[in-house]
This record gives sequence, C-alpha cells and structure tokens, in this order.
Amino acid sequence: MAEYALPLSMVAVLILGIFTGYPVAFVLAGVGILFTFIGDVPLVFLNTVSSRIFTGTLTNWLMLAVPLFVFMGLMLEKSNIAKNLLLSLEKMFAQRPGGLALSVTIVGVVMAASTGIIGASVVMLGLMALPVMIKQNYSMPLAAGTICSAGTLGILIPPSIMLVLVGDILSISIGDLFMGAILPGVVLGGLYAAYILISTWLDPSKAPPAQKADPVPTGELMFTLLKHLVAPVLLILGVLGSIVAGVATPTEAAAIGALGATVLAAVMGQLTRKNLVECVQETALTSAMILSVAIGATVFSAIFKRVGGDYMIEDAVLAIASGPYQTLFLIMALIFVLGFFLEWIEISYVVLPLFAPIIAGLDFGLGNSGITLTWFAVLVAVNLQTSFLTPPFGYALFYLRGIAPPELRITDIYRGIIPFVLIQITGLGLCILFPALVLWLPTAIAN
Repeated sequence: MAEYALPLSMVAVLILGIFTGYPVAFVLAGVGILFTFIGDVPLVFLNTVSSRIFTGTLTNWLMLAVPLFVFMGLMLEKSNIAKNLLLSLEKMFAQRPGGLALSVTIVGVVMAASTGIIGASVVMLGLMALPVMIKQNYSMPLAAGTICSAGTLGILIPPSIMLVLVGDILSISIGDLFMGAILPGVVLGGLYAAYILISTWLDPSKAPPAQKADPVPTGELMFTLLKHLVAPVLLILGVLGSIVAGVATPTEAAAIGALGATVLAAVMGQLTRKNLVECVQETALTSAMILSVAIGATVFSAIFKRVGGDYMIEDAVLAIASGPYQTLFLIMALIFVLGFFLEWIEISYVVLPLFAPIIAGLDFGLGNSGITLTWFAVLVAVNLQTSFLTPPFGYALFYLRGIAPPELRITDIYRGIIPFVLIQITGLGLCILFPALVLWLPTAIAN
C-alpha cells in the first residue's frame, strides 16, 4: 500500500479541490503540477505533457467537431422545429392519458439525433411542455422526470459530443460509436415511453388528457406531423448518412450539420442577428469549457500515471474482480457513483484512459480489442447519461428548476427522476447482457 501513497494522495486532493467549488479544469491541472513537485517528477517531463496537450487536443482535427456540433444544436433549438413537432404530437395524443408526456419523449428522441446540447434541450422542453402539463393537472414528479429524461437523450443518441470525445480518448472509430449508440438510445426512449404508458394506464389521474381538444381529422394531423419531421430527419440523414457512407469524416459531417441547421433556421425565419450572436457566444463558451477540462485532465492523467496511478488502479480492480464481467460491473458501478459528483467530461478524460487498457485486455468473447472498446465506450455513454439526472449535482435537474414555476418543487424533481434512472440502469444492463444491441449495426454496415 505504501508504494501507492502518491496516487492515493492525488485522488484525495482532487476530490477536496472539486468540493471547494473551484473550476474543475484548474483543479485537475493544479493537482497535477503540485504532485510534479511532491513526487519529485523531473520538470522536463512537463514538456512532454505540453506537447501532448498541443498535439492531442489543440491541434486535433477531430476536436473541431465539438464546436460545430454545439453550434448545430443551438441553431436548431432556435429554429422552433422542436416546438412545431411537439404541438403536432400533442394534438395527435390529446385524448390519451399521458399523451403530452409521450409527445415530449418522442420529441426528445427526434431532437436528440439532431442536437446533443443537454441544457438547451431540457430548457426548451420545459418551457414548451411544463406549463401545459401543470394546466392539465399532471403529476409534478411525472412531468419533471419526463422532461429531464427526454432532454438528456441527446448526450447518447448520435451525433453526440460525448461520443466524439470518448472516441478520441480511446482512439476508436467515431463512426462505429455513432452506429453503436443508435439502438441503445432508441431502446431507452422506448423504455421511457413504455413506463409513461403503463403508469398512466394504471393511474390515469397522474396525466389526464386535454380537457378541451378540438377534433382534427387524422389525415390532417399525419400530414402536419410528417411536414414537421422532414427537416430534422433530413438533417440527421445528412450528418449520420455522410459518416456511414464514408463521404465525410465526423468533423466534416459536423460542418454539414452546422450549415444545415443554419439553413433550416433561415427557412423558418429565425436566422436573426440576435439568434446568431447568441449561438456563436454559447458555442464559444461551451467549447472553451470542454477544451479547458481536456487540457487540465491531460496534465492530471500524465502525472497520475507517472507516480504509478495506472498500476494502482489495475491492481485494485484485479484484486476485487476475478473475471471480465465482474471487472466490467465494478467499473460501471464506479462510473455511476462518480456521476453523482462529477460531470461526464471530467469522468471521460480522467477515468477512461485508466480503465480502457484493462477492458481491452479482457476476453468478453466479442472479437478483437477494438470491438470490445467500442462496446465498452457505448456502455460508458449510457452510464454517464445518468450523471445528468442523479442528485446532488444532476445538471438536468437544475436546468429544469431554473425555468420551472414555484409550484414545481425540487423534491418533486428528485422524486420524478428516480424511475427514469432505474430505467437507464435497466437499459445499461440490457446492453451488457446483449452486446448485439451495440455491435449489430456497426458490424452490419461494415459488412
């Protein structure tokens, strides 16, 4: 145990630094530099860290996809496409108990494949649906849980910023990750919808239908719905289709998406100077935050490995777990717990480089290590989606609370997300038990 005193101390100091509320990027870098001196690491080693930051992050062509996907999501949110789609679905399910909650979930799935900005998605769905849900006497926990869970699907369903960063960290194909995450994302959306349908069937008073719904011919409803689906579907096909077809790299596909979202905003009459400036500013802030964490995590990880942290993690995992699936369960449990306190960005940059070599060396019967890491990366993405919902620092909960009326209490939000967190754990379990959920689509396309 004595030989691991330095890496253990680094972890302890990192946790203390995070709970001080100081920016995580600076905490990561500061702890790394501090232990450079404490661990008597040659200062020349920091030169290699600087080189790694420059070549691995700042000049990484793949990282250019991050601001482009962020801009695409923000511009699409400004275009009012989601609002129009939600209104169409609301009319279609107006007479069904839980119809509006089901509409929110469907819009969450569709827009997740077009955006990926969790804050914007939760706020958008909350502003559009929550007042109507309250007016229809919805159960507050059900309304809050539905909006938060649907809004977080964008971090998993491609094109996802998380998958871009995870693929870069693990040096695996972004295209395979995008294809591998589609079915798990759709399955999660389906499980959300099933829960809403079953719970409102058992207790219709939790989500009563609209009291005054003007009858609209079914054909007219279907035409309106299809009209509002055309734009996001074309954008999805343009981004994902170009990657799958090999026409564009993820970065080039992100540029296609950013241009497409801008054109859609112009067509919808929403490409104003105010909207454009807001999108550019929010894109710059979000990208700067992600890159600063990446730089800080690079410093921390390099020094952590230098003082023996990677060997400590490997020895600890192998000492507790005796087989591949026990090891996987232990890692997934650790990531889930870390999600209560850390953002997915910090977890990805700090934890994945330590655990990926362990997973790559285990035999799950899936084939080569590249396939295993693709499966593992999607499992991590499904797991990290819960970090937006789990208290005390679930960001989706605070996004919703920030725009909610006073009658929606924080306790209602906490109660509402519990079933959806359990559903996400169920979805994660299905992906572990049935790897084909993740691997079938990328394998089929490759063949």
